[in-house]
Amino acid sequence: VQLQASGGGLVQAGGSLRLSCAASGRTFSSYAMGWFRQAPGKERDFVAGISSSGNSTYYGGSVKGRFTISRDNAKNTVYLQMNSLNPADTAVYYCAADRNPIVLRTAPDYWGQGTLVTVSS
Repeated sequence: VQLQASGGGLVQAGGSLRLSCAASGRTFSSYAMGWFRQAPGKERDFVAGISSSGNSTYYGGSVKGRFTISRDNAKNTVYLQMNSLNPADTAVYYCAADRNPIVLRTAPDYWGQGTLVTVSS
C-alpha cells in the first residue's frame, strides 16, 4: 500500500483544515487507517484511527471533539477534518495503514509522507 497525504498548510488559530490521504492498490478497504503527527522536537503521536469498514473511529485525547476521521473506500481515501485548530496542533501529519486496528495505533505497516500543518496565533 502506498499512501499520499495532502492538504496541509498555514491556518490561523480557530480555523479549520481537511487533510486527505490517497492510497494505491485494490485492498484499501481491508486496512484500518490512521493519522499521526509529529511536532518539532517531539515524538510522533497517534491522532485518529478508523476501521476498515469505517464503522469505528477512535482518537487521541488532545484532538477528541475537534478532529474527525472518515474514509471513502470507493475513492481509496481517508480524511482528517480538523476544526478549532490551535498552535499546539502545529506538526507534520502522517497517514498510516495496517490490517490490524490495534497494531495501527503503535506500529502500522505502511506510512505516507508527511504534510505540514502550521497554526498561527
